[in-house]
Order: sequence, then C-alpha cells, then structure tokens
Amino acid sequence: MRAKVAVFFLIFHLSYNVSLSQKKATPGNVPGKTPCMDVIGLFTLPNVPLMAAEEEFSPLINSTENPPGNLPGKGLAQHSMLYIGENCNRMSLVNEGRVIWTYSTGTGPEYDDVWMLSNGNILFTRMQYIAEITPAKKVVWRYDCNNTHGPEHTEVHTCQPIGLNKVMFVLNGLQPKLMIANTKTGKIEVEKNIPYERPEPKDIHAQFRRVRITGSNTYLVSYLLQNRVVEYNENFKELWSYNISSPWAAIRLKNGNTLITSEKEWLTREVNSQGNTVWEFNCKTDLPAPYQFTSAPQSCTRLANGNTIFTSRGKQGTGPQLIEVTPDKKLVWVLHDWQHLGDASAVQILDDPGFPEIPGQSEH
Repeated sequence: MRAKVAVFFLIFHLSYNVSLSQKKATPGNVPGKTPCMDVIGLFTLPNVPLMAAEEEFSPLINSTENPPGNLPGKGLAQHSMLYIGENCNRMSLVNEGRVIWTYSTGTGPEYDDVWMLSNGNILFTRMQYIAEITPAKKVVWRYDCNNTHGPEHTEVHTCQPIGLNKVMFVLNGLQPKLMIANTKTGKIEVEKNIPYERPEPKDIHAQFRRVRITGSNTYLVSYLLQNRVVEYNENFKELWSYNISSPWAAIRLKNGNTLITSEKEWLTREVNSQGNTVWEFNCKTDLPAPYQFTSAPQSCTRLANGNTIFTSRGKQGTGPQLIEVTPDKKLVWVLHDWQHLGDASAVQILDDPGFPEIPGQSEH
C-alpha cells in the first residue's frame, strides 16, 4: 500500500507539472503566482445566476451592533477572499472591497471548510454532505453522509483538493474514516480507518474539524475532543504528535513548523518538530480591548508575508470576524462587518500565492 500511495502522489505531481509547462507562461500559470485571482472573473459572467435552482436562501446574521470607527486595515478591500461561517449558510466571495458572489444552502448546520481551486470550482463541507460546484453554481460532485440517527451516523467537516480531480475528506463516525474520492468517476479510491480511542455516538459531531495532507504527503489530524494533533503516514502509523486543548485546526507550514489553533484556550501556537513553541498569539491577551473577539478563534491562515489571519464566529452578530497580525503581533486588519458577511469559521485568501490543489501550497 505504501508503494501505491507513493506512486499516486508521484504521478499527480508529474502530471500537474506537465500540464503547467504546456500552458502559456502568463501570470497565475506558474507556482508562486495567484491562480485563483486569474479565474475570479468567472464568478461575475452573465451565465452566473443570482440564485441557482439548487440553492436555498440563507439570511445573514441579524446584527444591531455599531462597529468601532477607524478600524485597522481596509475593511472588505484588505484581501480577495472566499469566506464561510458555521452559523451562516451563505458562502461569500469578496473582491475589490465588495461581495461579488454568494452561495446559500438554507437552514441547518453547517459550513466548516472551503477551497477555491485554480479552475474556479469551489469545494466545501456542509456537515451532512461535501460538494464541488462551478462558479456558475452547477454541482459537479457530491457525497452525502449517513444522516440517520444511531450507530451508522456520519458527518463531514473537513476536506482538501488533491489536484483538480481528487478530494480528501474525513467522515466522523463510530469508526472515523479518511477518504479520497475521484470527482470525475465518483469512485472512492482510498478509504482508511482513523485511529480513535473509545468512540461514542455522542462524540461523532465533534471528532474532527480539520485534517490536512501536508506537502510531504502525510496526514495531519486534529483531534478536537482528544486534545492532540497527530501526523500519520499513509498507513496511519504515527510520526509526530503534540498535545493541546481542543485543537480545532492545524496546518503544516512551508517552514516545517505546525500552526495549531486551540478553540478552548483562544490561542494559535506555532511549534517546531521538537514540540517547542516558536510563536504564539492569544486572542484574549494579545488583542487590544476595542478589537477583542467575542468567541474563540477556530481556524487561521498563514500568509506568504508571514502575517496570520484569525477567524471568529462572533456572538449573535457582535465582535470582529477576522483579524490579521504581523509576526511581531502588530494588528494590521480588523474586519468587523455584519452588514455584508456572516460569522467566520474559515477563509481562503485568494490574493496569496500558490495552487490550492497542490498539498502544502495553501496554508489555510
């Protein structure tokens, strides 16, 4: 099995690099550029419906709060981004300071993970299912969980594209599984049991919020309830672990360190392979009082310039949704805008370099 997985990733990288070399050398067609920005125009073409037949309207969170004035940064114009929150089922695409596209999925829980691919398609989890849609809102692939109540119940909260035709996702369940699906054929090509101590039905919902394939083709698994982050090889042999309270998300950075967000402790910590802390930001103690989150951060994004963006669900439409800080903890952006966006659980910064579907290039 080790050999088969190694060959799979080798073929993926080779075929992807060949396809890149066959393209005209324009900005966005070589690694290091911003390919998602090259396709952002697809979302405002005449064939894109305001509301597709598959959509179900989702309102924004009703907020009567007046945000403080003179917020750091440029508001919605700070970054082009793809934005979701688990308490608002309206996905939003922001460019040039305004929301240019949305995708609504009605009532019920919950958005948790989202990716725009370099071809413009969007991959997202919605707890009861995972789907890929085009900029014109056509569903090109979908996988539904077992939504019955009982021992067979499953949920999906995390996903990651592998190339343009494969998707990794995790099924929470009494036996959690990591799956890799071919979105062209619909076939499940990899199905692996994830080690989990004494799973119980009541724990299924909160088992996992983030699992990532690293640039080294290992699996980085955040055990939200079991208070640890574990790196596994393709056969789920443990390679590395780190204990921390309620890790909602973990990212393997390009520098080899691991960036972990602890929802319980309201902090994000960067640790090296020896488990030593090399950087930490505590959203309770490191944020100035006027810009305090009203709920704990769930995920974060590390930008190419070294800055870090944190997400917050707020509290009933109060408090900032996003903040951006420099490596020396200087606050450079506070997004506090409930008029145009819902809460924030995850964000993909589209004007940051890298191909999202190549593991390790998008640090979100």
